[in-house]
Amino acid sequence: MGSCFTTEVGSLLREAGLPVVMNPFGILFNPASIASSLRRLETGTPFTEIDVIRRDGRYVSFYHHGHFVRDSAEAFLRDANTGLVQSVRDFEDSDTVVLTFGTAWVYRHKERGIIVSNCHKVPAREFSRERLSVDEVVEQLSPIISRHSDKKWILTVSPIRHLSDGLHGNQLSKATLLLACEALQEKFPACVSYFPSYEILIDELRDYKYYRENKTHPTQEAVILVCERFREFLNR
Repeated sequence: MGSCFTTEVGSLLREAGLPVVMNPFGILFNPASIASSLRRLETGTPFTEIDVIRRDGRYVSFYHHGHFVRDSAEAFLRDANTGLVQSVRDFEDSDTVVLTFGTAWVYRHKERGIIVSNCHKVPAREFSRERLSVDEVVEQLSPIISRHSDKKWILTVSPIRHLSDGLHGNQLSKATLLLACEALQEKFPACVSYFPSYEILIDELRDYKYYRENKTHPTQEAVILVCERFREFLNR
């Protein structure tokens, strides 16, 4: 569960025969949205009309990625809740949960008071932009990990650069996420481990040939290299 890097590596693992379930609510970039989604998987609380927003004449929620958009609120709720039922089962059955954190920057909807998973092109004036602290990330995820300490939790930081935050803002964000991962690992040494996907791409490969033309997303070659390292990590 997490950023688009989750989907890229997860797809390769699935092709290799591993039983992988990826992002049941779509791509999630920040730890607060990941924690919110995990709590939904714990409780199985259905989505209701109050969760639905209208975007360009179509319907979705602030908890879902854009590919969940439907032509009516009824269709969105039907599909979202059908998927939720299966995702709750998948979470219950899982023995390993991999969380990929993309950014510590979040957008909070002012009227609803919630950190959103996706702004869905709703006007920027409706949101406040914040950066989560290390303590806030730890506070969001600790109760969930504690309740499911029988599972193996693998944390990683996405190497994808969020340049919309600015170069310095991106570095502050990644540093926050790295420190939060360390804190969670120290707090739950028996069930939490860290996989260095960020470090592999930034420090070991350290060449722009491993990035696509936008200089933010890794090439397929880089993703394959990280995936191979991750498979080795799982087999340790």
